[in-house]
Amino acid sequence: MAKKSYKTIILKIGSSTLTSPEGKLDLDNLKRIVSEVAGLVKEKGKKVLIVTSGAIVTGSEKLGMGKPKTIPEKQAAAAVGQSLLMRQYEKAFEAYGIPVAQILLTRDAITDHERYHNARNCLMTLLKESVVPIINENDTVAVEEIKIGDNDNLAALAAGMIGADALIILTDIDGFYMKNDEGIPYLAEEIAAITPEVKDAAGHPSTQLGTGGMITKLQAAEICSKAGIEMLIINGRKPGLIAAAAGGERVGTRFSVH
Repeated sequence: MAKKSYKTIILKIGSSTLTSPEGKLDLDNLKRIVSEVAGLVKEKGKKVLIVTSGAIVTGSEKLGMGKPKTIPEKQAAAAVGQSLLMRQYEKAFEAYGIPVAQILLTRDAITDHERYHNARNCLMTLLKESVVPIINENDTVAVEEIKIGDNDNLAALAAGMIGADALIILTDIDGFYMKNDEGIPYLAEEIAAITPEVKDAAGHPSTQLGTGGMITKLQAAEICSKAGIEMLIINGRKPGLIAAAAGGERVGTRFSVH
């Protein structure tokens, strides 16, 4: 695997990475991730955008409603949780003197030509001003016709929008696992093409907290591949991996572009 260093990075943080075993927002891990991102921005001069999950979990915890099931319940939890989650990001980045901006997107911002360019211009201006944009789907208004549906695809579309060098997905496992001839899983360091065997290995959604498991990550990899963007899957709970991945070290799984 050739070593590559990425300048502009989309960092997608999944629900499993930001949720404690008790089903609450894992503030310690959020702060640790922010410290690593701050190092990339301040010390390495990299441009980083964050696509974050966690608004619904945060709002559900605040409302004491358990895991929301209906769309109105999810929208209500997201409405409460979005501002609480942003407050935590803002406080965490403030310790490093880095401003953040909240960006809420729906599919029409991707598919509508004028809105696409407006969103892109906004993101590029924020990056120029050394701001870390924090992106999420606008769950409070998103319904089936306009929702993107999961943050893996949202992150891939955002990566294409700004011409990122890489999308790094943080999850609760070490990467993408294939199976050998004996059916034993192994961590794939690099995947050059999404073959039927790769799709078969993705299986079913791998976590209960996330919305898509590995299937949506493959969809994101396909979007990135078409845009000439590399995608990496790494463990979001192991310190140091974000910087390692951004610097091109061999961690997790890389979906390469040739």
